[in-house]
Amino acid sequence: METSTIGNLEILLKNLNKIHTTPMGVDRIKRNLHLSDIDVVDYCKKLISSPECNIFRQGKNWYCEIDSTIITVNAKSYTIITAHRK
Repeated sequence: METSTIGNLEILLKNLNKIHTTPMGVDRIKRNLHLSDIDVVDYCKKLISSPECNIFRQGKNWYCEIDSTIITVNAKSYTIITAHRK
Protein backbone atom coordinates (compact mmCIF):
# COMPACT_ATOMS: atom_id res chain seq x y z
CA MET A 1 0.00 0.00 0.00
CA GLU A 2 1.40 3.37 -1.03
CA THR A 3 1.28 6.37 1.26
CA SER A 4 0.44 9.85 0.07
CA THR A 5 3.01 12.28 -1.28
CA ILE A 6 2.72 14.35 1.91
CA GLY A 7 3.31 11.22 4.00
CA ASN A 8 6.36 10.30 1.92
CA LEU A 9 7.76 13.77 2.27
CA GLU A 10 7.39 13.64 6.06
CA ILE A 11 8.81 10.11 6.32
CA LEU A 12 11.82 10.85 4.13
CA LEU A 13 12.58 14.19 5.78
CA LYS A 14 12.29 12.68 9.27
CA ASN A 15 14.91 10.12 8.25
CA LEU A 16 17.20 12.47 6.33
CA ASN A 17 20.06 11.59 8.69
CA LYS A 18 19.84 7.94 7.55
CA ILE A 19 20.41 8.75 3.88
CA HIS A 20 23.70 7.37 2.58
CA THR A 21 25.20 5.70 -0.47
CA THR A 22 27.88 3.19 -1.36
CA PRO A 23 31.35 4.01 -2.73
CA MET A 24 30.12 2.90 -6.17
CA GLY A 25 27.06 5.12 -5.68
CA VAL A 26 29.29 8.13 -5.00
CA ASP A 27 31.13 7.54 -8.28
CA ARG A 28 27.88 7.02 -10.22
CA ILE A 29 26.24 10.16 -8.79
CA LYS A 30 29.34 12.29 -9.46
CA ARG A 31 29.50 11.02 -13.03
CA ASN A 32 25.77 11.42 -13.72
CA LEU A 33 25.48 14.91 -12.20
CA HIS A 34 28.90 16.12 -13.39
CA LEU A 35 30.05 16.89 -9.84
CA SER A 36 33.64 17.32 -8.71
CA ASP A 37 35.13 16.80 -5.26
CA ILE A 38 32.11 17.41 -3.06
CA ASP A 39 30.21 15.28 -0.55
CA VAL A 40 27.51 13.86 -2.81
CA VAL A 41 25.38 12.64 0.11
CA ASP A 42 25.23 16.15 1.61
CA TYR A 43 24.55 17.56 -1.86
CA CYS A 44 21.63 15.15 -2.37
CA LYS A 45 20.28 15.76 1.15
CA LYS A 46 20.19 19.51 0.46
CA LEU A 47 18.26 18.93 -2.75
CA ILE A 48 15.85 16.50 -1.06
CA SER A 49 15.16 18.88 1.83
CA SER A 50 14.44 21.81 -0.50
CA PRO A 51 10.79 22.98 -0.45
CA GLU A 52 10.81 22.79 -4.26
CA CYS A 53 11.62 19.08 -4.27
CA ASN A 54 8.79 16.81 -5.44
CA ILE A 55 9.02 13.52 -3.53
CA PHE A 56 6.95 10.48 -4.40
CA ARG A 57 7.18 6.80 -3.72
CA GLN A 58 6.83 4.16 -6.40
CA GLY A 59 7.32 0.58 -5.27
CA LYS A 60 10.41 0.18 -3.12
CA ASN A 61 11.96 3.57 -3.99
CA TRP A 62 11.43 7.25 -3.35
CA TYR A 63 11.97 9.55 -6.30
CA CYS A 64 13.00 13.09 -5.51
CA GLU A 65 12.70 15.54 -8.41
CA ILE A 66 14.05 19.06 -8.29
CA ASP A 67 14.89 21.26 -11.25
CA SER A 68 16.36 18.83 -13.78
CA THR A 69 17.64 16.30 -11.22
CA ILE A 70 16.04 13.03 -10.10
CA ILE A 71 17.42 11.28 -7.03
CA THR A 72 16.39 7.66 -6.37
CA VAL A 73 16.43 6.52 -2.72
CA ASN A 74 15.63 3.02 -1.48
CA ALA A 75 12.68 3.38 0.91
CA LYS A 76 13.82 0.66 3.31
CA SER A 77 17.58 1.24 3.58
CA TYR A 78 17.67 5.00 2.75
CA THR A 79 20.46 4.31 0.26
CA ILE A 80 20.80 6.74 -2.62
CA ILE A 81 20.77 4.36 -5.55
CA THR A 82 21.40 6.91 -8.26
CA ALA A 83 20.87 10.50 -9.29
CA HIS A 84 20.66 11.77 -12.82
CA ARG A 85 19.52 14.66 -14.98
CA LYS A 86 16.19 14.47 -16.78
